Amino acid sequence: MKFLITGICGFAGSRIAAVLRREFEGAAICGIDNFLRPGSETNRPRLKALGVDVRHGDVRLQSDWDMLPATDWLIDAAAEPSVLAGVNSGSTRQLIETNLGGTVEALEYAKRHSAGFILISTSRVYSIAPLASLPVVVKDGAFTLDTAQPLPHGVSIHGVDDEFSTAPPISLYGSTKLASEALAAEYAFAFQLPGYINRCGVLSGAGQFGTAAQGIFAYWINAHLRRRGLRYIGFDGMGHQSRDVLHIDDLAALIARQIRNPRPGAAPLYTVGGGQERTMSLRQLTQWCEARFGHLDVASDPKPRPYDIPWFVTDSRRVMEDFEWAPQWSLEQILDEIAEHAREHPQWLEWSGAQ
Repeated sequence: MKFLITGICGFAGSRIAAVLRREFEGAAICGIDNFLRPGSETNRPRLKALGVDVRHGDVRLQSDWDMLPATDWLIDAAAEPSVLAGVNSGSTRQLIETNLGGTVEALEYAKRHSAGFILISTSRVYSIAPLASLPVVVKDGAFTLDTAQPLPHGVSIHGVDDEFSTAPPISLYGSTKLASEALAAEYAFAFQLPGYINRCGVLSGAGQFGTAAQGIFAYWINAHLRRRGLRYIGFDGMGHQSRDVLHIDDLAALIARQIRNPRPGAAPLYTVGGGQERTMSLRQLTQWCEARFGHLDVASDPKPRPYDIPWFVTDSRRVMEDFEWAPQWSLEQILDEIAEHAREHPQWLEWSGAQ
């Protein structure tokens, strides 16, 4: 079987490539990357050692797609990944051209080669205001859902599912991914392509390029270990905001199962995340880091930011049932892996482009 992965030298793309190499014996894996993201060059030697064909290219340019070999499955892991992209960092036009224009080129490539595709999307496609106003209470240093209060459609004790509102505003970043989801579904139907859309929560693991705007678990652990300045931003300024986290290898294992179950003419949408048992607040993460690395004062800045939300947990029940899949990495294992990687790579924040 042949695979093509965009953003092959990014965190997600490189780890997915490694898992597909294990899952599909004799597979030919090719990938394209523009190497603009700090740290991406560090993955090139490891991928080449696995026999992955790494190409330099830009997903926005059809001419770069034309140089790529035909494939059976395309995994689209290239994106400007931060909810603040195009607002506080980078060009708005670059965000749209990469996340939306790049998806169009990827889908055109899939159409030309009658290839299946996996679109990696994001939980940040959901409406900001309803998420920010979810009823929460503080428990053990973390916001948790107050189920005694009325909950909006698409939210339950299990988390947020794909029926939650996607009405704007959702962020410029979220809007590019939501539009990409719609196009992916249309291409699958119009051209009878097999495809899947995975709307993911927070992904993490060793080797993630952590910054304050993206890859928060990796960034927080690395910054705490190196005694960098950290601060709790927004809401109560106490770090109670909480997220679930999924190890990237668990997502890759799901992708392998989806590839083995093609559905031509459809691109089912799934919410994919770590769930309640892999949920942690920044304050709880700080406490974990202090037990591991020693005390570090964390500053408090209660001033809210436009796209911040207090709580998000992904409801993955449907994808778990459809593919008999479940995350294998526990929260503790994920944090341990990141911490060991941080110890072994003292320059990781600099390599990641963290300020």
